Amino acid sequence: MKINAFADVSLRALMVLAAAPDGDLLTTQSVADAVGTPYNHVSKAMAKLRLLGLIDVERGRNGGSRLNAAGRVITVGKVLRQLDTRTDAAECVSPSGDCPLIKECRLRGALARAREAFYRELDEVVVAELPGSGQMAPVFQAIRQRPGL
Repeated sequence: MKINAFADVSLRALMVLAAAPDGDLLTTQSVADAVGTPYNHVSKAMAKLRLLGLIDVERGRNGGSRLNAAGRVITVGKVLRQLDTRTDAAECVSPSGDCPLIKECRLRGALARAREAFYRELDEVVVAELPGSGQMAPVFQAIRQRPGL
C-alpha cells in the first residue's frame, strides 16, 4: 500500500511538531525546511491538520503552530483514513470510463479489505511517539531550533 504525497507531508509535519518542545510554536516555513518540502505543500497540509483539530495555530509576528492534545494521541491509521480521499484502491471508476469488469468484480472488495488491514496495523502507531531524538536533532539544528525530546 502506498500513501499519497499529501498524507506523507502531513505525517512529516506532525512528527516535527511532536518533536518540538512543549508550547513552542513552529512557523510553517520552519516545518517546510525541516521536512524538506516546498512551503506551499506544507502550508496546505498544515491547514488540513488544523481543520482536523490536530494542531493549534497562532497568527501574527510571533505566531506558528503546535501539536495539540488530540494531535498527541492520534494514530497514523486514523490520520491516513482522514487524509485518504480515494474511494477505490484501484481505478474502477474513472472520468475516462468505468472498468468493464466492475459488475461482478471481487478484486475491488479484496483491495478495500487490504487497505483497511493496512490502516488497522497503523492504528497501533501513535504519531507523537514516532520521532526519536537522534532522528530529530539534525532536523531541528538545520532550522535553528532545539527538539523537545
